[in-house]
Amino acid sequence: MPSWKKLAFGGAAASSAFSELGLLVLRVFAGLGMAFAHGLGKVPPESGFVDVVENLGFPSPTFFAWAAGFAELLGGLFLAAGFLTRLSALTILTTMLVAAFGHLAGAGFAAQEMALLYAAAMLPFLFAGCGRVGVDQLFRQS
Repeated sequence: MPSWKKLAFGGAAASSAFSELGLLVLRVFAGLGMAFAHGLGKVPPESGFVDVVENLGFPSPTFFAWAAGFAELLGGLFLAAGFLTRLSALTILTTMLVAAFGHLAGAGFAAQEMALLYAAAMLPFLFAGCGRVGVDQLFRQS
């Protein structure tokens, strides 16, 4: 197959290498974005964020505010490193779904878009793990 066709339509070897690179770039960018743009400002949680969590009806809102902050900060850092990837993706996914359908419910898609985009970005990692490049791979080899 000519190289332009492999590039355009993929093939077993090319597809595998490009898939791994795509997962790596998405994992690192989404993880660091989640950690530094969203999680860092929530640890420790400010009273306004605890109030938001309380208004969502969570018992012990301070605990759940800390949990959300850690899910975003540590979950994002772990995701970027490919460490406990599926668990990290699950915690971020859960937090983003609560944000989209709890905190932002009724605000419209434009307001929910970022939370839903982060939630969707977690699905490949929930299903596939970190890929070949990540800390999890070191544990699989031993």
